[in-house]
Amino acid sequence: MPGRVCQRRTAGERLPGSLRRRGGSVSEKGLEDEGIKEGDNLTVKYKNAAADMGTAKQISDSLVSDKVDLVCAIATPSAQSAYNAAMKADIPVIYTAVTDPVAAELADKDGKPVGEVTGTSDKLPVEEQLKMIREMLPDAKKIGIMYTTSEANSVSAIEEYKSLVKKYDFELVEKGITTTADVSLAADDLLSKVDCITNLTDNTVVASLPTILDKANEKKIPVFGSEIEQVKIGCLAAEGIDYIALGKQTGKMAAKVLKGEAKASEQNFETITEPGFYVNNKVAENLGITVPDDLANNAVESFDEITAE
Repeated sequence: MPGRVCQRRTAGERLPGSLRRRGGSVSEKGLEDEGIKEGDNLTVKYKNAAADMGTAKQISDSLVSDKVDLVCAIATPSAQSAYNAAMKADIPVIYTAVTDPVAAELADKDGKPVGEVTGTSDKLPVEEQLKMIREMLPDAKKIGIMYTTSEANSVSAIEEYKSLVKKYDFELVEKGITTTADVSLAADDLLSKVDCITNLTDNTVVASLPTILDKANEKKIPVFGSEIEQVKIGCLAAEGIDYIALGKQTGKMAAKVLKGEAKASEQNFETITEPGFYVNNKVAENLGITVPDDLANNAVESFDEITAE
């Protein structure tokens, strides 16, 4: 019978806007669809380490001490921390928004869990993003990416970009950072060298996206996002995933564990395979960019204003 599940974030994480809705990515809707509802047959504890890694470890340890039935973790640092704390107690961990579970050592090369840990990946559709940027900016040559050097998700995504940029006649310009304190100067340096910036699902970078957008707008340099919420707040466009759908998918995986239908170790991690095109027409107007008809006509959503986060 479903019991106690704890969902948490660890230090330094910034959830994409869609993920923040309704208590995070392990969507209540996904759980409810499977007959598990908070207040009826489920108790949920929400924990936030407030960007402190020491607190994150304390939270992980406390959840194990509380003997929760399952831990839900958002993004790679959270998933790694939760699993490290929970594995000896044999408490299952369901994660979401982990771009590369293999690189994060949460799954093997075949996608199988390394223990009682599984979930969903928000792997970026890198090739689709590059193709879209080339269509939007036919004369652009240099694409900039800022990323956290210690984040496995970002390092993995950078390698994929490196392998594909030449196919679309781009040069990749990277700028590594370690903390949010590095973002302002790093953005200034990156913007002096590139024709556009494309954004990863890097937690530290996403946390400072408004700062990057402000600086990019001053220079009339477009910034491409990785999901719908980033487009709403000022990125030009994205070939991104739907985090609401990802959350529901994750919730269904958690429900299988809580209902005893399958162990975490019996479920390979899952991905959403079809990206969607999102565009902000107001940003395009401000930058003097015309959105190609084939992209505009196939947009999942388009926005005519920039909304504050």
